[in-house]
Amino acid sequence: MKVHYRLQDFKKLNKAVVTTGTFDGVHLGHQTILKRLKEIAAKEKGETVVITFDPHPRIVIYNDTNIRLITTLPEKIELLEKEGIDHLIVIPFTKEFSRISSIDFIRNILVGVIGTSKLVIGYNHLFGRNREGSFDHLMEYGPVYGFDVEEIPAQEINNVDISSTKIREALEVGKIPLANKYLGHAFSLRGKVVEGNKKGRTIGFPTANIKVDDAHKMIPGIGVYAVKLKIGDSNFGGMMNIGFRPTIQEEENINIEVNVFDFNGDLYGQDITVLPLQKIRDEQKFESLEKLKEQLMADKIKSLEIIK
Repeated sequence: MKVHYRLQDFKKLNKAVVTTGTFDGVHLGHQTILKRLKEIAAKEKGETVVITFDPHPRIVIYNDTNIRLITTLPEKIELLEKEGIDHLIVIPFTKEFSRISSIDFIRNILVGVIGTSKLVIGYNHLFGRNREGSFDHLMEYGPVYGFDVEEIPAQEINNVDISSTKIREALEVGKIPLANKYLGHAFSLRGKVVEGNKKGRTIGFPTANIKVDDAHKMIPGIGVYAVKLKIGDSNFGGMMNIGFRPTIQEEENINIEVNVFDFNGDLYGQDITVLPLQKIRDEQKFESLEKLKEQLMADKIKSLEIIK
């Protein structure tokens, strides 16, 4: 998959089969659209093009700093590549870009830059300044500018019964298996290991404290989770705590710390990917470090069962 970060660097195609959207999560609903995109491209001997935006339009238009995204841009790129897309165009979303009218988006970008021959959209898709563009709008101007439009029927999407909102709601309460079912792939957290207070090692459970790459990344609900981890080219099992560490030293901000099973070495500064599998329990405050240690031993046993 070729990733294009500037429209001016994109070489116009003869038969571009295009879709556009934020594609947060690249979930099963999105995959329905992408599947149809690939079917059309194969039939017409064209190339698939996905247009997405960075940052998320809500951050720019509504100054929504609290938005939480299922996938960061690098994660989205990786997932779209796995879907077999030919071209991904990442348009820098700015206030200026948000003011582009729907007709200018059609004429100047879809046709002028990309060379769209077929546009595939999800039902109720809106675009352009003030979201003025619609399916009817596209059907009116498609023939004028020489491209066809296909809308994925609501029934096809509803049969999948997926939305990014439903996935976020599942993650918020720690329902990882449900979120993964909706996604059609494993939810992941990526970040760098930073130095912590090193109290975990004093009770036999050293932890890697993870700083997530993107401030807008969705973090699952507070609690203890069984996890799988990718460190470099190696895979490990482990358990993760998301919370305020009330027993050791209660923090103001949420911390993400992982105990990696069967690992000996220094993780500081390394990039790590965490794949939560299942929430084990809520975070709780223990009356002593010894009580915490007993619970962590039980958590490890349960985590190993889940990982197997």
